[in-house]
Amino acid sequence: MADIIQLLPDHVANQIAAGEVVQRPASVVKELLENAIDAKATSVTLVIKDAGKTLVQVTDNGIGMSVTDARLSFERHATSKIKSAEDLFNLHTKGFRGEALASIAAIAHVELKTKTEDSEIGTHLTIEGSKVISQDPAVVPKGTTISVKNLFYNIPARRNFLKSNPVETRHIIDEFHRVALAHPNVAFQMLHNGSDVFNLPSSNSRQRIVNIFGSKTNEKLVPVSEETEILKIEGFVLKPEFGKKSRGEQFFFVNDRFIKSSYLHHAVASAFEGLMKNDIHPGYFLFLEVDPHSIDINIHPTKTEIKFDDEHSIYAMLRATIKHSLGQFNIAPVLDFERDKGFDTPYDYSKKQPTAPSIEVDRDFNPFKEKPKQGNINFPFKREQPASWESLYVGLKDESSAVSNLGDIEFESEEVTGSLFDTSEAETGQTTFQLQNKYIVSPLKNGMMIIHQNLAHQRILYEELLKNITVKEAVSQQLLFPLQLHFSKPDLEIIEKIREQLEHTGFIFSELKDETIEISGIPVLILESHVVNLLNQLVHDIKEEVPDTGFSQNDMLAKSMAASMAIKTGVSLNKEEREHLINQLFACKEPTVSPTNKPVFTALDVSDLDKKFM
Repeated sequence: MADIIQLLPDHVANQIAAGEVVQRPASVVKELLENAIDAKATSVTLVIKDAGKTLVQVTDNGIGMSVTDARLSFERHATSKIKSAEDLFNLHTKGFRGEALASIAAIAHVELKTKTEDSEIGTHLTIEGSKVISQDPAVVPKGTTISVKNLFYNIPARRNFLKSNPVETRHIIDEFHRVALAHPNVAFQMLHNGSDVFNLPSSNSRQRIVNIFGSKTNEKLVPVSEETEILKIEGFVLKPEFGKKSRGEQFFFVNDRFIKSSYLHHAVASAFEGLMKNDIHPGYFLFLEVDPHSIDINIHPTKTEIKFDDEHSIYAMLRATIKHSLGQFNIAPVLDFERDKGFDTPYDYSKKQPTAPSIEVDRDFNPFKEKPKQGNINFPFKREQPASWESLYVGLKDESSAVSNLGDIEFESEEVTGSLFDTSEAETGQTTFQLQNKYIVSPLKNGMMIIHQNLAHQRILYEELLKNITVKEAVSQQLLFPLQLHFSKPDLEIIEKIREQLEHTGFIFSELKDETIEISGIPVLILESHVVNLLNQLVHDIKEEVPDTGFSQNDMLAKSMAASMAIKTGVSLNKEEREHLINQLFACKEPTVSPTNKPVFTALDVSDLDKKFM
């Protein structure tokens, strides 16, 4: 039998490895930014074009590479981070496998410019599809610049699987946030299609969070700090009132490396138990430091999953530390509602030594000392004598005579017994009723119809909003006092893009700048208190999947707003409201399904009920 096993060529092996390491442009951004951090850079600039599909460029002022290192860095399993297997459990760098640059070079056009501080001249290297095109000396500043162009140019199938530019840009910004938050001492800059997206100076952790997520984030942060033998915790959690239904502002860092851990997230959520609703997620920025020997990072190509030696202890410490911080800063409520806060002992006083109170005595005090006699006191005003009781009845005779002359005035003698509403006719019977404050049950000729009130209202609102966006503008209700809402810079850009569609639905924006939105009018269908939640949910839905411009974006906008504005489960409806909802539903073009293609109602025939009793 002939031999059938053979070694794969290097460029094929690199493309296979690229499938694990490089999944989208954001993966390239992550690897290049982490390499810049490992190179001890103090300033990093990220430039992207067309959401990274055309260009991803990272420039740093790190230590740079020699001519040999520059060429060797694109070989598989070539790295300066580790030298033996034991080093895998004592990692102090971001990368360690030596696969990233080789994988990127296999599926893109890569250009490298680098120079060390000691070298007089740098290196300019060009690679296309794992093939070195040129390597020349060049005059470049100290540090490294890597440009990745035409990603997936030789794998069309992978390029076709990429999402739209806004979605890919959001993933790139997420990776940028993770690296920038982990290293506040490094200055970061990000440019997209020539415009400045982020410009983050070197600062501390709190200032870095504020620079990324907006100035109003500062008042939301609650400091968290604890240090034990096996774990050191630093960072911040957001106050319970700023929790969101969607996940977004949840960041775990272990030894300055971003990780995802549902187990540790549960520890944070349990610390907020009783302070937030079940469907609300707390926000946090937590930095954990553990012994590198106690964790295993090498379990996933993206290095976002970590195994801990003692997960239970870390869970308990994390939960206790956050609960302690919430109590320390008076975030968690107490049961004694009549307690005077003036009697609270400050937290810092628990570490102070008690001191004896000082007693002061007035030695000149003599209770038997005679007081000087007071003379006549002159008042600045004259005291008037009270009037006599006869003065109370002066003038009554004239008034009584005036009343006696009003004999020609007619008074209404009959008592009004009527009512504003005619209640003579009693209701003959209730045609509909509500079940569990969730379903509306309406009788039919041969059975009954059960309607899901939330999904039905979503369908009604969806068609009305879609008509307002595409055909005619909706009516707005003016606010007596304009609403001022604060959003981060990326969220504000999203709202700016859909501003025209929102104005068609009834919103009136009087100002949109500097992370602040001022709203002077809102649609008549929503309450003023629901505007913040509606816009937050709308921004989250757009971040998850932004369609291209056109009808699809209007459709998604109408779906998101309808879901936020619809009657929620648990709301009680009276007879008129139930019947009005049913009439509106069957006036829709497609009353059978919700905007998300879920069934709105179901019909039960009498024969179906008869079968239950057989």
